[in-house]
Amino acid sequence: MAKVANELSTPRLYWVAVAIFAVLIAAIFYLRPTVLTSLRALAFDSYQRAAPAPALEGSPILVVQIDEESLSRLGQWPWPRTIMAELTQKLGEAGAAAIAFDVLFAEPDRTSPEQILADTTPANRAQLLRALGGSVQSHDEAFAAALSQHPSVLAASLHDRADSNAFPTRAGLALAGDDPGGFLRDYPGLATNVPVLSDAATGTGFINWLPDGDQVVRRIPLLLRHNGEIAPSLSLEALRVAVGASTYVVRASNASGAQAFGAHTGLDSIKVGPVTVATDSEGQVWVRFRPYDPAEAIPAWQVISGEADMRAFEGAIVLIGASAPGLMDLRATPLDASIPGVEIHRQLLEQIVSGRFLSRPDYAPGIELLAALVAILLLALAAPRFRPSINAVIGLVLVGLLWGAGFLLFVQAGYLFDPVFPTIAALLFGASATTYFYQRTEHQRANIRIAFSQYVAPSVVRQLTAHPERLKLGGEVRELTVLVCDIRDFSAIAERLSAEELIAFINSFLTPLSDIIIENGGTIDKYMGDAIMAFWNAPIDQADHAARACRAALQIMARIDELNATWRQEAEAAGRPFNEVRIGIGVNTGECCVGNLGSERRFDYSAIGDTVNIASRLEGLSKIYGLTLLVSEETSRGAPEPHFTEAGLVRLKGRKGATRVLTVSANSAPNSAQHDAFLEAFYQGRFDEAGASLSALEHASSNELSNLYRHYRARLDATRTAPPVNWDGIFDPDQK
Repeated sequence: MAKVANELSTPRLYWVAVAIFAVLIAAIFYLRPTVLTSLRALAFDSYQRAAPAPALEGSPILVVQIDEESLSRLGQWPWPRTIMAELTQKLGEAGAAAIAFDVLFAEPDRTSPEQILADTTPANRAQLLRALGGSVQSHDEAFAAALSQHPSVLAASLHDRADSNAFPTRAGLALAGDDPGGFLRDYPGLATNVPVLSDAATGTGFINWLPDGDQVVRRIPLLLRHNGEIAPSLSLEALRVAVGASTYVVRASNASGAQAFGAHTGLDSIKVGPVTVATDSEGQVWVRFRPYDPAEAIPAWQVISGEADMRAFEGAIVLIGASAPGLMDLRATPLDASIPGVEIHRQLLEQIVSGRFLSRPDYAPGIELLAALVAILLLALAAPRFRPSINAVIGLVLVGLLWGAGFLLFVQAGYLFDPVFPTIAALLFGASATTYFYQRTEHQRANIRIAFSQYVAPSVVRQLTAHPERLKLGGEVRELTVLVCDIRDFSAIAERLSAEELIAFINSFLTPLSDIIIENGGTIDKYMGDAIMAFWNAPIDQADHAARACRAALQIMARIDELNATWRQEAEAAGRPFNEVRIGIGVNTGECCVGNLGSERRFDYSAIGDTVNIASRLEGLSKIYGLTLLVSEETSRGAPEPHFTEAGLVRLKGRKGATRVLTVSANSAPNSAQHDAFLEAFYQGRFDEAGASLSALEHASSNELSNLYRHYRARLDATRTAPPVNWDGIFDPDQK
């Protein structure tokens, strides 16, 4: 019992384990394992797929694509630079605010005549070109001339192979706050355009991106470093050229208005003319993508042929890039497995122009860790209080709230909060706690079955194992019906038996009585040598507990008659004398303290209280009255069957008032009225009338009541010898 009780409370070790789990979760969070970063990215992807960016009405960002049809009409790639010059010229004349090439022109045009005649002397080359009716000007020079006449931006690519190239920076840089250089990735190498083109272009921007492990584009860097010098991206440079700005203003932590609180947290934003672009600490922008629509791009051949609506290019930032699969400029986004790289620049610029930024605030990791710890705490509080199915629902609700809150912040404010880490923390803890409490519950049930199988009915054991919480620790006050049964004159019986015979006799006595109690739903409290104590209405509720106890008492009385017959036969067979075994039973109903009682080292499921004491005294009093069974009036009121016969009023030790006690009579109606009339006359002191009634009862009494009437005859005789003073008819026994 003690073991069962200990396990019904939540042990301190559980909360220690919860604290350790929380510390481990926090440590894992700050270690930032790659798998968590990948899962976070997938969560953000799911947000984007659920709520992609809307199309920008009247977008000022246009794409001229080098598609399959343009290659078919204008020739294979790379095209002569004269075609690129013509493309630039037409876009510039149409009023484009900036013309940005997502193409690298790293080598001279091999189709240029001077390249074909490269082995001749310059003088002969010029003479041959004039003789052929061509221009001495090279294709690269023609393209450079077009670039210099219009707002143009060329691409560059940073790499890790060191070289001596210098990034062709065209804009100034103003820094506010901390030096952002330490937060930007530095590349030692640069692949740029042929000098004649670089010198002619209005600006140059890199086309690098920092890929995640799955090679999906989610963030685009606006600034990187080349040999310590800060360089702009192609998109940022195109924006600068379009707005006519000459300087980038880079705001970092601890700049005016940037909330870093003294910490060096990295970049905050980049200002380009009138446009301010919010960035993360590394100068990158999270892109909120929309599905790629190839029809939105304008084929290059239509611009060259004049079939495109050239009015659309006025005031627009025009991006020129490849969409033909063979040109290998395809990228994956959260929404599309493969789109042209130039489309990513277009969507980034649209986001900048519209001001609809995605951001992951500096405090986001702290909020995510706090959410994980709160989820763990809530599950830790719920786990020992509810069934696994309810805890599972609580866990799912928490996970749903985490994802719902994250999605709501994404849609409403453009914030990127990671629900994955709190979800994993909650699921891991929930699974661990469920496993722990499941095993603990199974262990409890096994212990309950072992502890109670000897004391209560199997049906009660099944209910307790299904609902172990019904075993209240420390005891509870509830109404019980208590039965105490004892062998009379046990010492005389024990004297005639050897130790082995005595043990066999006790077992043969207690075993059938225990079976009767258990069959009637009782709980065996204890064995006290030759006595047994049991109670009803605990540990499970029994509305008819008084009736059950009385039924068990009657069955015990009948079983003792059968046992006496068996013991008589055994004694006669052994050639030893036999005295009939007589018992006394006391049954009382009232409030008791029932529960796990004892010391910290050992305790049992038991009941204590005045109700138990009265049941014990009724058992002792039954011998004085000459009856086998005495029950209290409280018990008789709770048991409509069997028929009770009042035995009298008794003043029990320790109680001021009278206790009405009853017994069970086989005779129900015939003598009941005369019996009641006798008691009324006896209580009121009408002794002659009581004596006459008693004589009639003695003459007609059954065996079980004859002893009771002898008891009253002796009391009536005593009144004649010593007339009583202040007579109330209440019996004051000399013993309990």
